[in-house]
Parts: sequence; structure tokens; C-alpha cells
Amino acid sequence: MLPVDDLGEPVAVDQPQRVVSLVPSITEAVAVSVPAALAGATDYCTHPSDLDVARVGGSKYPDVDAVIRLRPDLVIANSEENRAEDVDRLRANGVKVWVTEAPATVPMALKSLRRLFAMAWDLEPGWLVQAEDLWRDTAPKRLTALIPVWRRPWVVVGRDTFATDVLRRLGVENVYAEHEERYPRPNLAELNAQRPDLVVLPDEPYVFTHDDGPESFPGLPYVLVNGRHLTWYGPSLVEARASLERALHYSQG
Repeated sequence: MLPVDDLGEPVAVDQPQRVVSLVPSITEAVAVSVPAALAGATDYCTHPSDLDVARVGGSKYPDVDAVIRLRPDLVIANSEENRAEDVDRLRANGVKVWVTEAPATVPMALKSLRRLFAMAWDLEPGWLVQAEDLWRDTAPKRLTALIPVWRRPWVVVGRDTFATDVLRRLGVENVYAEHEERYPRPNLAELNAQRPDLVVLPDEPYVFTHDDGPESFPGLPYVLVNGRHLTWYGPSLVEARASLERALHYSQG
């Protein structure tokens, strides 16, 4: 019986040697764990910082022809980051595609990666074991927070999102955690009406800075955080907890 990806699709994976990853965080995971197998990645795959592989365009709109030309024996995609029509086209051209599900929690993300590496390479990466240990516990709630990820229009982190669970495990409750949408688009007046204890401003996908973002929330404390540490699941999780805890501690003065 063939192994199945996160969406239940059978995929014949057996030590793939030419992998194209369309998911930045998984690109980093593959590059760190089986570097010789990575043949291509998106333009947004920025880590490891010295990554030197063929580029195939953006995550949401990759150049499918460029992917096919790389002759991959496996493409890794994600149900949220990548379009179903691109996955379908790759499969129609005989390309094996393993689709991961958009994780709602840290354990869900790590379980998905554990399955992928076990099924594809019979591998348990050391960073994965470390991340599981580091993120197993959840701190008591001590703060509420608003987490914008874009402006013009404003977009915030909502329910069932990886970032919401990351902060929850650090004792920070997202004020939009129970919203019906995963990424709500409230107007600025609604955002300011929330009056959280803290505004968490990452540097990706929108690059918030001290001069771009905080002025929209007068009277509210804010903290700038590494967006990769907040939203990427992979080797970055090993350093993410300490990094985010430092940032949140600094915000408390």
C-alpha cells in the first residue's frame, strides 16, 4: 500500500533525489535534513541563507513549466500556500506531489513533517526531535495580543492558525482566535476597539517596522518579532521559542 500525504492522496515516495519544494518552511527542513535531494524552490524560500537551487517563481503562482523542466521525483506543496490547479497540473504531467495540510498547531505541523521524512527518507531529523521537546508545553495565559500580518488592507491572524498556537504556547492569547475566519480583514477602527495588551508585528509577509505599523495603534504596546519564527514550521522552531520569548519579555519592559 502506498503512503498517503496529509490530504489522503497516495504518493509513491522512496528516497526521492530530486525534490522541488513550493513551501518555504519545508524547503528549509529538506535543505537542512537531506540537502543533496533539493533541486528547486520558490523565490520566497529564503532559508538556509546560502540556499543555491533553481528557482521556480512564487509559492502561490509558481512557474509549473519550470518545475516540470527540473524533472523532480517529488514536489512538496501545501494546501494553503499552493493552488489545487497547480498541483493537479503537475500530477497530470506525471509528477509526484506530496501535499501537506496547513497546520493549525505546532504539534500538527511537526507530526506532518515527521510523517514526510519517515515516508520519503526513513529519517528522523535531530532538529525535529528538539522542536518537539521545546514546544511540548504551554505557558499559562498572561497577555492578549493582536497579530497583523498585512496592511492596506489590514489582515490579522485568526482561528486555527499556526501563529495563534505558537503565541498561545508562550502564554499569549490571540484576540481573534475565535473568529470565523483564519485571516480576518477588519478595518482599523475595529482593530483598535479590541484593546489587547499587546500588538505583535512580524517582519513577514508584511515588513512591519518601528516606523511602519505601530503608529496605527496609539496607546498600545507593541513588539516587533521575526516573522519566520512566528509562522515557519521546521528547523527554525528550534530557535523560535527563545527568540519570541525574548521579544515578548522586552515588550514587558
